[in-house]
Amino acid sequence: MNKSHFLLAAASAFISPLISAENAKPNVILIMADDLGWADTGFNGSKVVKTPHLDQMAAEGLQFNRFYSASSVCSPTRASVLTGRNPYRTGVPTANQGFLRPEEITLPEILREQGYATGHFGKWHLGTLTHTEKDANRGKPGNTKEFNPPKLHGYDNAFVTESKVPTYDPMLKPAKFAKGESSKLGWEYLKEGQESQAYGTFYWDIEGNKVSDNLSGDDSRVIMDRVLPFIDQSLEDNKPFISVIWFHTPHLPCVAGPKHQEMYKEHPIHLRNYAGCITAMDEQIGRLRKHLAAKGADQNTMIWFCSDNGPESQERPDNGSAGHFRGRKRDLYEGGVRVPSVMVWPAKISQAKEVNLPCITSDYLPTVLDALKISHPEPSYALDGRSLMPIIEGDLEQRNSQIGLMYSNRIAWHKEDFKLISYNSGQKYELYNLVLDPSEKSDIASQNPELVEELKKDMLVWHASVKNSFDGTEYGTKSLERLGKQWSSPLNTQPKSKKTKSKKKKSKKEKK
Repeated sequence: MNKSHFLLAAASAFISPLISAENAKPNVILIMADDLGWADTGFNGSKVVKTPHLDQMAAEGLQFNRFYSASSVCSPTRASVLTGRNPYRTGVPTANQGFLRPEEITLPEILREQGYATGHFGKWHLGTLTHTEKDANRGKPGNTKEFNPPKLHGYDNAFVTESKVPTYDPMLKPAKFAKGESSKLGWEYLKEGQESQAYGTFYWDIEGNKVSDNLSGDDSRVIMDRVLPFIDQSLEDNKPFISVIWFHTPHLPCVAGPKHQEMYKEHPIHLRNYAGCITAMDEQIGRLRKHLAAKGADQNTMIWFCSDNGPESQERPDNGSAGHFRGRKRDLYEGGVRVPSVMVWPAKISQAKEVNLPCITSDYLPTVLDALKISHPEPSYALDGRSLMPIIEGDLEQRNSQIGLMYSNRIAWHKEDFKLISYNSGQKYELYNLVLDPSEKSDIASQNPELVEELKKDMLVWHASVKNSFDGTEYGTKSLERLGKQWSSPLNTQPKSKKTKSKKKKSKKEKK
């Protein structure tokens, strides 16, 4: 930012108390749960999980009934939140592969240029946070090619882990597991004096230093303890802020503390842990809102909440529910990508509304830019999201965009009431009317061949555009070459020869 821009921002900050919340730059808080199923909140009908603070948000603001994560797994959805783009464009096709490319333009980068304080808290999962020691899934000595901390993407402040941690005492796990416990699924909370060992994932600050203080107890509280001082400092500095809060809850391993275990004591251990850690997260969201109100910052703060994908697989069906929707995490059926979502912004939304239009995590960035009445700094970068400001301002009838989702060898293409799914690498298509058949019980592709071809044509045009972005047409191939990852098309219909398969097996063996 040049000097004249800086002085203008400083002057605006000085007179901000005199400007009504209607016209001042809004604060932005983007909250995301991890593997929370569509039916795991009270506002979506859960009879077990208690989420009173999220329910209150739904009762005051916008409740999105058809909101999608941009992928059916973690990291890609997170890339979409920060860029407004399909994650394949950004080089993040799935979890623990690729990284959010430095050439991508993120919402924190844009808002920092607008005078915002920028902070990221909780999970990162868009690259590694160290290349000097073993950490989490991919951090290790010498692994510089995947090193990609928040500081490279417009953040001033951070308190982050590379990937998952236990949802209680996040740095620890038991030295021995009792019956019914496991390192993957979770365990009873650690008691005083109980033997434990390091979990293997660490928290890092914005400068790449390992954090060692205040890491005991509920992980959502540990995260919120960093969020609130960041907000206070931003307000003291008379700066609007964006705070990205990505809770680890309720990603496995789920662990709930004594208070929340007691709330669900009639249930088996895994459900106690799952429901308990969600309620603990919900309490921290309530704490956040109460804090904003006490500081007089609640009216002009937009708070968005969603999950990064559907609930974990059927291995533990008591860990998460997609309700009546078909599929779970890693599926492009509704249960894998339709997620709970609410938004409050009292300065703009004075009464509760339910939104039945399809919306997606890629919509966050264009919505915030529209609210600020600014353009994306690189018009050549293709955005997949669309501004939801018309919806926020009361137009609940239309969202002018189609929605494409990709994962593994599948593509889901949404247009109005319909959803076309390509799977088996484009060898078969299914069609559903999501208004008449939201549970996707009846494939109507054979009865509607013309509609299938129409949607397929649109989908292929979009697919080609995403491939071009992945291949570096917008900003070159430096990051592509850094990882050496080529485009793996979900529509690759060319069958692999036996020779090719043999080579692939040999290559895997060589890597081992």
